[in-house]
Amino acid sequence: MKGSPDKNTILFIITLSSFLTPFMGSVSGICLPSIGKEFNMNAITLSWVATSYLLASAIFLLPIGKIADIVGRKTVFLSGMTIFTLASLLTGFASTEFLLIFYRVLQGIGSAMIFGTSIAIISCVFPEKERGKALGISVAAVYLGLSLGPIIGGFFTEHFGWRSPFFLVVPIGLLCVILGLIKMKDQWADAKGEKIDYLGSIIYSATILLLMLGVSFLPENRGIYLIAGGTVCFGLFIWWQIKTPTPIIDFKLFKGNRIFVFSNLAAFINYSATFSITFLLSLYLQYIKQLNPLQAGMIMISQPIVQVLVSPYAGKLSDKIEPGIVASIGMALTVIGLIILTFISKETNVFLIEASLITLGAGFGLFSSPNTNAIMSSVDKKLYGVASGTLGTMRVVGQMFSMGIVMIIFAFYMGKVKITPDKYDMFLLSIKIIFAILSALCIIGIFASVARGKVIKAKTE
Repeated sequence: MKGSPDKNTILFIITLSSFLTPFMGSVSGICLPSIGKEFNMNAITLSWVATSYLLASAIFLLPIGKIADIVGRKTVFLSGMTIFTLASLLTGFASTEFLLIFYRVLQGIGSAMIFGTSIAIISCVFPEKERGKALGISVAAVYLGLSLGPIIGGFFTEHFGWRSPFFLVVPIGLLCVILGLIKMKDQWADAKGEKIDYLGSIIYSATILLLMLGVSFLPENRGIYLIAGGTVCFGLFIWWQIKTPTPIIDFKLFKGNRIFVFSNLAAFINYSATFSITFLLSLYLQYIKQLNPLQAGMIMISQPIVQVLVSPYAGKLSDKIEPGIVASIGMALTVIGLIILTFISKETNVFLIEASLITLGAGFGLFSSPNTNAIMSSVDKKLYGVASGTLGTMRVVGQMFSMGIVMIIFAFYMGKVKITPDKYDMFLLSIKIIFAILSALCIIGIFASVARGKVIKAKTE
């Protein structure tokens, strides 16, 4: 390094950004009814307010990671933070539905630039013996943002209108940019001089776009056609990445790196099995238990609290003992929490829901930071951006896949109808089946986590 960076300040900057990006992704959900009412938006257009952000993030994550390795992670991170902050401000002032969705796309691009570099920057700044704890703090902030978004967003929307949560992130984003300009001395461009694979980036973006749109349209025929098109593009992408001398992702990482492959697979399965839990329980608590949004939020806050408490210690623990062991225990706890929810009914005691959420929070906390530590420790320094972008892609695609499962089961058992009292029995049956599917996914995830092999041994060889 060119200088001795202020590690704690950089970690503080990354932690704030790690909170803001998922917070903005989850806060929009609570704002949708108010947004739809103001702009008189139909359900399909309204869904794009939330989906456009997630979709833009997924499309740009992997190419951004490679670009950051080449031009400098500091430049890309701070540029992303600036775009994200400006887009948040503009969203708050949006005067039409088109501008609103356009600004959400810009937010998603900024989010990809932030998330695609933040983990890589931490991995550069902190030595291996301290990396797990630092990553644990960052991961805790991600979970906190995802989980607190609906609660904080609901409070501000109720008292100050739907635009207020978007304005809320602006001063925090500006603080990150200012501190970054002052405290981040290095560029961390470990692949400087390499060429950018523009064609590969375009094919990759088309792949993600078609697959994610396809999942969102299932079980309709157009969903099947889009997924088929995305699968063809994915095959073309793999062919081109093997052929080109400057790929955005070197598939040798997957071919000869068991730890990288299975850790990313475990991450994808974990996000696929867990992202929709908050969505489902929010509906259950408000429709079946007749709680208001604030009461439901207060029950569900137990999960992020446990995650935030456990994640840093899990990361620190993964610096000392095998990360795969810690992550696998976390995945096993997640299975237990999900299995409890498969028995959910009208009479289920709220305290049982709390117990499940606490178990899930502990499972998430034990899994994520050690798994991230395993991924970043399995690659060379010059590939940190690609590794970070790959992990981010697993996260976003897993989230979309999780919601895809929900939409398919709802469509099959309930159809495209509102959740009214006469549909409560079918709604309960649907979420039981979904939780059973998610439990099975997590069981597979345990095997993927265990199959990665020994990370600490690999690092010392």
